[in-house]
Amino acid sequence: MRLAISVVFSSMAGYLLGAYTLDWLTILLLAVGGYLMVGASNAYNQIIERDLDVLMDRTKNRPIPAGRMSVRTAFIIATSFTILGLLTLYIINPITAVFGGVSIFLYVCVYTPLKTKTPLSVFVGAFPGAIPFMMGWVAATGDFGIEAGTLFMVQFFWQFPHFWAIGWFLYDDYKKGGFFMLPTGARDRGTAVQVILYTIWTILVSLIPVFGVTGRLYLTPISAVLVGILGLGLLYYAIRLYKFKNNVTAKRLMLSSVSYITLIQIIYVADKFLR
Repeated sequence: MRLAISVVFSSMAGYLLGAYTLDWLTILLLAVGGYLMVGASNAYNQIIERDLDVLMDRTKNRPIPAGRMSVRTAFIIATSFTILGLLTLYIINPITAVFGGVSIFLYVCVYTPLKTKTPLSVFVGAFPGAIPFMMGWVAATGDFGIEAGTLFMVQFFWQFPHFWAIGWFLYDDYKKGGFFMLPTGARDRGTAVQVILYTIWTILVSLIPVFGVTGRLYLTPISAVLVGILGLGLLYYAIRLYKFKNNVTAKRLMLSSVSYITLIQIIYVADKFLR
């Protein structure tokens, strides 16, 4: 539920940034289509990983491993959500539906199988994870350009410190399921350094719109300062993870990353409508 809501929130932010005028029907369709898209991806994921989910405390109470739902029922739900979600997004425009389909495919058919094989799964998973912010712009404009690409990059780079922080404090639980989530495979200095590097990339990419090189996507200097302050806060927690290398600092980094992406999306939208 929380993941689905965050996806809908990101797509709404992208739509508001791209829209010339607000179309409430499109907003409703985007929210419903995005929610169904996430639901389908999660359902397929839980079908595929049902034997691994039962091994981990984090996932053992999901409907399938807990015995509350059959695989057949889950598959019907996943397929129904896929069809309904893509049809809903297609009503907005075909390119939005294409990105929705690509997101489901990458998450289910590439990211999910790779999780037990290589830490590169996080890199692959960052692609479908970055689509919602960009997809909102595409839903508003029917076009993929520099603006949509910039929104994609913001959410793409952000996912590395976010998911590596989760992989850090859930390391033992993930290990039970045989998942490789950290870049070095361990909670060590190398992983912490990469968290810092990708945090810096996230901050820099988030500030690109202030330079006026991203078409209609523009950020005023005042908003850029606010984004920069949030970025320094995120970097602070990334550095603390490097310094202390424990689960407490990893959880704080994760919470900081959630606050960061939510607040900069709000700042981007507010900047457009208030300037």
